[in-house]
Amino acid sequence: MRNVRILIAYDGSKFFGWQRQDGFLSVQEALEEALLSLLGTAPIVRGSGRTDTGVHALGQVAHFHVETRLEDDRLRHALNAHLVDGIVVRRLETCRDDFHAQYDAVSKRYAYVVWTERFRSPFLGAHAHSVPDPLDLPSMRQAARELVGEHDFSAFASAGSPRKSPVRHLRRLRIGGNHRRFAMIFEANGFLYNMARALAGTLLEVGRGKLTPSRVREVLLSRDRRLAGPTAPAEGLYLVSVRYPERCFPGRDRGPRGVPGIYSY
Repeated sequence: MRNVRILIAYDGSKFFGWQRQDGFLSVQEALEEALLSLLGTAPIVRGSGRTDTGVHALGQVAHFHVETRLEDDRLRHALNAHLVDGIVVRRLETCRDDFHAQYDAVSKRYAYVVWTERFRSPFLGAHAHSVPDPLDLPSMRQAARELVGEHDFSAFASAGSPRKSPVRHLRRLRIGGNHRRFAMIFEANGFLYNMARALAGTLLEVGRGKLTPSRVREVLLSRDRRLAGPTAPAEGLYLVSVRYPERCFPGRDRGPRGVPGIYSY
């Protein structure tokens, strides 16, 4: 029996969120069913946190305890062969027995991707938020600076999710890209329910001229969700990475023919 840590990417449009729920396919269920098919047992797969229906992941981290003679790389290949379309295990490694993907996490990074054209791109589908409006990027960046730091983020959290405290440390919030597409990058020691999407929706309202940067500061201090912008749609949100005190998945992912990628010789 060993504790296995995995790095996962998935298309959130194909799943009803992370957490297992009766009658709806979730990411957790897809992983557990693949393990059941592969090994004949279904360990509980515990993720770094829940993602909602439609939210994507590039670097979700999870762990599970399993008994198998397959070494790490062969286990990853076999597990991917049993997974449904829309999810892939990018990395897999045996880790210390008491590692916990959720409780050991130090911070998470999310990206909210926006595509700015008059008409929605046929290639993006459910993978970016389409905004046909002109947006004031300097004002959005000024508003973003008002949000960085340790604050009570009640004004940017949906009701109904239990939490010990609404205080979070938003370590970074930057906006980068070009006139056609850009991303808002959020990094914090934790996120309240729908916090990243509420922040994105509020910053888009600033870009449209419906809120000023100074007003965003007032909204933050008010702790009143009704005063902030709308919750941005799920399709633009990606869980990019999860950081831990220890180094996870070190080194390049070397396959039988070497490390994938373009090299100069």
